[in-house]
Amino acid sequence: MTTATTPDCYADLGNPAPLEALFGDPEYQDNPLGFAAFVAADERGDLLPAGERVLDAYGLGAEFVPRRLGGRLDRADRLARVLRPLFRRDAALGLGHGASNLVGAVNVWAQGGDQQQRWLADVLCRNGRIAAAYTDMSTGNDVSNTAFRGTLRQDHLVLDGRKEIINNLARAEAVTVLARTSPEPGSRSHSMVLVDMATAPRDRLRFLPRYRTVGVRAMYLGGLQFDHCPVPVTAVAGEVGAAMETILRSFQVTRAVLPAAALGAVDQQLRTVTGFALGRRLYHRTVADLPHARSVLTDAFVDLQAADAFATTVCRALHLLPGQTSVYAAAVKYLVPLLFKDTVDALGQVLGARSFLREGPHAVFQKHARDLPVASLVHAGGTVCQATVIPQLPRLARAAWLVGEPAPAGVFHLAGDLPELDFDRLSTTAGRYDPLLGSLVDAAARVRDEPVLGRLTAQLVDELTALKQACQELAPRDRTPLAGPVSFELTHRYAVLLAAACCLGVWLNNPDHPGAYAHRPEWVVAALARLTARLGCPPVPGAEAVRPAVFRELLDRYESGAGFDLIGRHLA
Repeated sequence: MTTATTPDCYADLGNPAPLEALFGDPEYQDNPLGFAAFVAADERGDLLPAGERVLDAYGLGAEFVPRRLGGRLDRADRLARVLRPLFRRDAALGLGHGASNLVGAVNVWAQGGDQQQRWLADVLCRNGRIAAAYTDMSTGNDVSNTAFRGTLRQDHLVLDGRKEIINNLARAEAVTVLARTSPEPGSRSHSMVLVDMATAPRDRLRFLPRYRTVGVRAMYLGGLQFDHCPVPVTAVAGEVGAAMETILRSFQVTRAVLPAAALGAVDQQLRTVTGFALGRRLYHRTVADLPHARSVLTDAFVDLQAADAFATTVCRALHLLPGQTSVYAAAVKYLVPLLFKDTVDALGQVLGARSFLREGPHAVFQKHARDLPVASLVHAGGTVCQATVIPQLPRLARAAWLVGEPAPAGVFHLAGDLPELDFDRLSTTAGRYDPLLGSLVDAAARVRDEPVLGRLTAQLVDELTALKQACQELAPRDRTPLAGPVSFELTHRYAVLLAAACCLGVWLNNPDHPGAYAHRPEWVVAALARLTARLGCPPVPGAEAVRPAVFRELLDRYESGAGFDLIGRHLA
């Protein structure tokens, strides 16, 4: 097994990451790559050309290409951190140059032939674009019911139908298309097709008008009509009829990476409002001195770090627990955008009327506030992710919860070595093991005697016990994607418990973290208090006492220019 390169995420934390440094200080008014320029481009509905040139000079496309094919993709957690500077400035840039290329490529890395993989790697390494045409307007994320057809002939495949609301479609050199290649029901009726737009007959293609959106206005969302369009039979990526199984495996990568990358935008939302709160005076004091505003800022900081712990752990689990990430990736793609939405909504209350301004020093807030909900729906919405988890809960409840082994410590170690990402090892279902919740039970035993942390973890174990019983008692219909509301509520509770397990795991398993705050209990106590509140648990006496220390850490990081995530690297 090949080991990925160890990232330097703890090295030189006083300096920005390379891509962050290339963009420069976004709050500097004369920076052509600053917030003012991105907001102006967003108002025009265009990507900022200077921003695209920076990404091309950096060679961002190589980040989505496995190392064995000449790129830099080896670790999912590293990729998420590379993309955060894009989302900090413009989610449309992060989606157009990040998410679309990743979503379009993963199925080729998972099942494509050698020649297809080499060709697509070349496209990306020379900064070409990929479009991922999986969904239809009529069926949405229910890709198994696509109306798009691929008819096999002797030496070619004929494509018929339309794909709509697809990012990068008009600018793509390559398009990965999901097509129904058999009228028979079942999971062997769909194929993935890699279309070379340079050789596809243009008289059989019709580009549809661009779709305009409320958020991520600069995204080039388009559509494409295929009218009896022939492509070589060699354009089928992998086996004919194997697409659905491949999607279930490869999309675990995108579901984990994209929420972790979008954290860059939420970090900036908190930074914008913290700066406002420190500079704005009301009632003879700063807004940051007001109890309500201070509480909102503290909650936002805590929830951001909890989201980072969850998303980063799941990114690492893709390497170390590939048999279980079908549920973990779906859970993180469901819960983390929900945490982000609640955080941004609360921060908007502190910013007040300024949260709606489209110009001035706080204009980036309204842009990110519009962009993040759209970004969270890209690739898979929360309900779809919950539907992925529901059928697996009863089996996990019966076989794994409260009796399973904990996850290896390396899953939680932010800077630890990882084997290279191997799509073949990813499984379509989680089987009978749930090591992250095994780690929750293990951690609860380790901190049992801690007066506050012990009581918080006891609440979590009680919640897990109740969840186990409820999942085992589900009616047969409620164990399917057609389940009623009760099953969706159970997936919510499951995701919250996973997030809590990840917070505990990160706190316990990073002895080499250079930041003193990472080792103190304040952040994990605050995170668990927030998560148990989401489960409806009563407050634990003493948990509130950590909040002043958490708020001081927030202010220290703001003043020093450090990121609010778990690593805390300085920003530009």
